[in-house]
Amino acid sequence: MPATADLHALGQSLWLDNITRDLLDNGTLKKYIDELSVTGLTSNPSIFQKAIAGSSSYEPQIRELMAAKHETESLFFEIAITDLRRAADSFKDVHARTGGVDGWVSLEVSPLLANDTDSTIKQAKELHAKADRDNLFIKVPGTPEGIPAIEELIFSGVHINVTLLFSREHYLAAAEAYTRGIERRIEAGLDPKVCSVASLFISRWDKATMGKLDGDLKDRLGTAIGERSYAAYVDFCSSDRWNDLKSKGALPQRLLFASTGTKDPALSDTFYIGGLAAPDTVNTMPENTLLAFYDHGTLSGPLPTDGGDCEKTIAAIEAAGVDVHALAEKLQVDGRDAFNASWNSMIDDIATKTQSLAGA
Repeated sequence: MPATADLHALGQSLWLDNITRDLLDNGTLKKYIDELSVTGLTSNPSIFQKAIAGSSSYEPQIRELMAAKHETESLFFEIAITDLRRAADSFKDVHARTGGVDGWVSLEVSPLLANDTDSTIKQAKELHAKADRDNLFIKVPGTPEGIPAIEELIFSGVHINVTLLFSREHYLAAAEAYTRGIERRIEAGLDPKVCSVASLFISRWDKATMGKLDGDLKDRLGTAIGERSYAAYVDFCSSDRWNDLKSKGALPQRLLFASTGTKDPALSDTFYIGGLAAPDTVNTMPENTLLAFYDHGTLSGPLPTDGGDCEKTIAAIEAAGVDVHALAEKLQVDGRDAFNASWNSMIDDIATKTQSLAGA
């Protein structure tokens, strides 16, 4: 049995961190679902930028949208929603079979809104309604301004993938916002079954400390943060507060491990997959990482529910001169800025492509 099937059997969802129209058209996504145990999919502006720039498959729709006088941002969302609706339909059976726990795809709000609560809420609601799929998450960053937007969107019935989380504290803020939104729905007599995942970024920790740590501490901070956050996740979801909400029909927000492709060429290409295996969680992985894990991945057993030696590891890393709390905040800000840059670059590329098609 391939390692992807082993991971699925352990209870962790394998999601593909990629989407292209060619992937949908040529049957590759169906193959991943059927043979590699893939049960969901995530996207971001960088992924769509590469997809649109790297294929002529989008050109007929771009021409139609140009004729309909769509502005560049509107044109992008039309393209993205077209692909993600198809992907969502591919996971429809998984979503039904798991009672809404699995089988999700994700569409991101404009990252330029990361510091604007009201505009994030407005755009997320519009995209959710426009996509019109029960198994589509709207991605909202877990920044200080995003947290109140998440609570309000959950209360409004919008399924949310909380992104840009880098620490246990970031995760707990997202979990609290989700929980408050569910509690408000119950108080208002609404269905509590609104779903969410909390996406914790892993490999960027080790990239940020490359050259600063050595020996047993090198490339250990990302997984240690994952272990620490997983322990907090287990505690949060097993609390009396959440047991009461589950008895009323609510589903806990699942922890999702993101940014799980390795950045250090000295590491195994499956390092963040086998090392972060845990039931009732998600690992969304780049396509190359998924294929590598299918080919030669191994599991080191499920993560310890108490975090194992993570606190000892983090303490040693702090003693070596890394301010972990400050780095978490910096990584979130840097991540936001990187998403903004990717968004602007994607919009520029689409504008260039539309001008080229118009000239042709």
